[in-house]
Amino acid sequence: MDRQQEFVLRTIEERDVRFVRLWFTDVVGSLKSVALAPAEVEGAFEEGLGFDGSSIEGLARVFESDMLAQPDPATFQILPWRGETEATSRMFCDILTPDGEPSAADPRNVLKRTLAKAADMGFTCYTHPEIEFYLLKSQQPGPDGSPIPVDEGGYFDHVPGGVAQDFRRTAVTMLESVGISVEFSHHEAGPGQNEIDLRYADALQTADNIMTFRTVIKEVALQQGTYATFMPKPFTAHPGSGMHTHFSLFEGDTNAFYEAGAEFQLSETARQFIAGILKHAPEFTAVTNQFVNSYKRLWGGGEAPSYLSWGHNNRSALVRVPLYKPGKGQSARIEYRGIDSAANPYLAYAVLLGAGLKGIEEGYQLPAAAEDDIWSLSSAERRAMGHDPLPASLHDAIRTMEESELMPQILGEQVFEHFLRNKRAEWQDYRLQVTPYELQRNLGIL
Repeated sequence: MDRQQEFVLRTIEERDVRFVRLWFTDVVGSLKSVALAPAEVEGAFEEGLGFDGSSIEGLARVFESDMLAQPDPATFQILPWRGETEATSRMFCDILTPDGEPSAADPRNVLKRTLAKAADMGFTCYTHPEIEFYLLKSQQPGPDGSPIPVDEGGYFDHVPGGVAQDFRRTAVTMLESVGISVEFSHHEAGPGQNEIDLRYADALQTADNIMTFRTVIKEVALQQGTYATFMPKPFTAHPGSGMHTHFSLFEGDTNAFYEAGAEFQLSETARQFIAGILKHAPEFTAVTNQFVNSYKRLWGGGEAPSYLSWGHNNRSALVRVPLYKPGKGQSARIEYRGIDSAANPYLAYAVLLGAGLKGIEEGYQLPAAAEDDIWSLSSAERRAMGHDPLPASLHDAIRTMEESELMPQILGEQVFEHFLRNKRAEWQDYRLQVTPYELQRNLGIL
């Protein structure tokens, strides 16, 4: 038994932890949980906990349903919202097959495989997400069918006595108590919309942190009598919720994206990484923007990027190279602005990193940076400048992903097939719906 496992078992005893929750995700990023008695934890470390994988979306087919959840002791945390008496803790799990091999269908393992490939190329990947969400008065819509936000605040607004202010203070405190460092938090542009930015961490830890973050945010909201949603676009007239993520690759202690004296201080490695993301973005948009509603955000304005472009500090671009303080080469990074807050972080980071690494491997050439506001250009101008559009709907994204050679390589055939099957079913369900828009528009005149 290693030191981390011994630390977990000792902490469970010392803190009188009564329940140990084992967490993992299905193929679309829904959190799954099973509670373990403290006496069973040592056995779970050694042998894993058996469960029926065929009942979890995308994990196993019926005829090979037996799976094992093996807790990762490095992710052990006490859950503060469960209280101090009869404390509850959690650990993320790796999913294994009955013979102890990593499951090809485990989203966490997909990201681990991609990070292992990066390591083979000499790179460590760090990520820093900016997570947006809406805080609503309740899960129930108002009389007009729209959700009701908790306030009418705007970007960076300080709302005296505001619900969101108390909410963010409690949420940040709770996040930090489970080991998630927060860089800053503020009111976003939409009414009731908030943003909390997590501090840099390696990509696997960030993905685990995002799954925990969503749970914490929803728990704090419920405690305060409100409701938090990560739905990409809950309001027609207000901005959607993105999860802009900053990426950097390090070779040892050196930032591989930085080159003093180069254009924008960007190294050739960084330029090839961006080129890889831009080339393959249409193929992975179904993963980074996985719901029907995601495309209402991408194509609904409000600073959501819809075209393949990159720029230096250009917020209309899909990939942005942020400004940073002179002499701070270690902070060189790129920001992908397409991903939304409802993505499965394991798969989303795997495809983004995998596409960037492909650009480095193949020596992709980066086109010229976009200096204009891409939203203000005409379609003809965008075409002439090479700013092709991202998929316009989940259906388009599915079709583009189906034709990709790179996505099944990154995701593995099993996750690739299960993910597409899930998304095709969602599109089919949506396609059959008669929406309030159609009734309002057509019923009285047709």
